Amino acid sequence: MSRILPADGIEFEFTVPVVVIGGGAAGMVAALAAHERGAGVLVLERDALPQGSTALSAGLIPAPGTRWQRDAGIEDSPERFAADIIAKAKGEPDPLEVARVAQVVGPALEWLADRYGLPFSVVDNFSYPGHSARRMHGLPSRSGAELIDRLRGAVETAGIDVLCEAHVTALHADGAQIRGVEITRPDSSVERVGCGALILACNGYGGNRALVERHVPELADALYFGHTGNQGDALLWGEALGAATRHLSGHQGHGSVAHPAGILVTWATITEGGVQVNAEGRRFSNEAQGYSEQAAVVLRQPDGIAWTVFDERIAAIARQFEDFRQAEAMGAVLSAGTPAELARLMKIDANALAATLADIDRLKAEGGTDGFGRDFAGSAPLVPPYRAVRVTGALFHTQGGLVVDDEARVLDGQGTPLSNLYAAGGAACGVSGSKASGYLSGNGLLTAVALGRIAGMAAASAVSEETSQ
Repeated sequence: MSRILPADGIEFEFTVPVVVIGGGAAGMVAALAAHERGAGVLVLERDALPQGSTALSAGLIPAPGTRWQRDAGIEDSPERFAADIIAKAKGEPDPLEVARVAQVVGPALEWLADRYGLPFSVVDNFSYPGHSARRMHGLPSRSGAELIDRLRGAVETAGIDVLCEAHVTALHADGAQIRGVEITRPDSSVERVGCGALILACNGYGGNRALVERHVPELADALYFGHTGNQGDALLWGEALGAATRHLSGHQGHGSVAHPAGILVTWATITEGGVQVNAEGRRFSNEAQGYSEQAAVVLRQPDGIAWTVFDERIAAIARQFEDFRQAEAMGAVLSAGTPAELARLMKIDANALAATLADIDRLKAEGGTDGFGRDFAGSAPLVPPYRAVRVTGALFHTQGGLVVDDEARVLDGQGTPLSNLYAAGGAACGVSGSKASGYLSGNGLLTAVALGRIAGMAAASAVSEETSQ
């Protein structure tokens, strides 16, 4: 249970200038940034190994105007990226916050590469829905597991303390001033650590079924594909301290999680010309709108199941992602030389699937738009051998959260910063608005990296100023 306790009369075992709650991408980036500014930093992680939702993601971070884009001949800019974010979310996000993260994220990736050796490259062989330029950056395996492993390695090499199996169960405060945290260990023992500044990097509330039912009822019974530790602690603490919140119904879903394997299947399977059919062998939506909003659409199909159908050409593109290679290794990706054979393996009506694929071939040949509004102009036909994956819709993480300013300080209802409290990543309100359809691919790691760096630098500067006074 997340609690706010008084700080009066509390003796802390020790005090650290900057405490970071959460060892995912946001927390690790914040720790590196604060340490680089000369602050003492302690990262508190509830698990035995820092991973968080980052490890479950594809590890892709959208960033404009990077050197990797320039090397690939990709023209892009923060302004163009910001416009894409605003357009996808129908104008809901705060334009100042959008501009801020769009400006910061590119330099942050180059900083992580130059200072800490993270070997980023740009995904230049397919586009994500809503992005007007190819700006997704990832590490060689294109996996979130590699991203968090390398960030954790950078933190360890920098000599930053990371305390694992340290579940923060309460904050100690004088009014809205955070004085320290209470940590509960696996053996139920309790420790108290004081701090000069506190950075909330413990994501949102996706793992808290009651909060999901309240704010995202359409996904209340969906598979949760995030980290179970995302219990909404930051949100609950912030609300108890009088913090402002925004877009709490905003979230990232995904309409292509292999079932029952539980492996993310890259949306390149759709954007490169694949389709989704239900158990009746028929298409049911414009799949190309975006994977986030597709989660609820898939869940409305019989048994909450769909099939993503594509071909070997698309599979070859998908194999750059570790998750897809794992799905193939587990046998989750079916392969067949004809639609009839594929339907037999899928255990669905062969005539219906054949008719669906024939209709897609016709639309692609004509460059037509279907009844759902999907434009197939310029899309390559599906050719044997065909591929199919049984998938379901899932909730990945929430996008609403605490409102922060341009230094990632948490604001109260009147827009005044809470003096020493910061938020980054899923703990802060993101840039996706209030709906799943507002999520632009990569928005989660965008605010993890951008706001993480902003929060770390700002918190270090604040405690330095406090010390010098």
